[in-house]
Amino acid sequence: MNVLRPVVYDAGALIAAERNHAAFWRAHRSYLTAGGLPLAPAPVVAQAWRDDARQAQLARILNGCEVPVLDHALARRVGALLGQAATSDPVDGTVAVLAADLGAVIVTSDPGDIQHLLDRLGPSGKRAEVAPLR
Repeated sequence: MNVLRPVVYDAGALIAAERNHAAFWRAHRSYLTAGGLPLAPAPVVAQAWRDDARQAQLARILNGCEVPVLDHALARRVGALLGQAATSDPVDGTVAVLAADLGAVIVTSDPGDIQHLLDRLGPSGKRAEVAPLR
């Protein structure tokens, strides 16, 4: 039996969609066809979204994504991670914590920063996998 791993997009992935990055769109469509629904956490959407009138591709990609919220409990976990990692990007922190919780693949334009955060999560961070955008 082939189990589909969860996928989490960072802002770079959404920007790739907006810029019509062909390889990204192929991978996204394949994942949807296989029955997956990628996650684009709410802070990621906030980081990428700028203009309703000019972001048709971004709106299109988000129609094929689940958008998890950043609630109080998750925000505290992200903040603690940022403190441990001596960094300050809550968007990357949210991606790392959610992906570790789910054992997800992270599609990212920033693999070094994401891996740094995953490494600070200890054993749970090893459950996630970084997939750099190509």
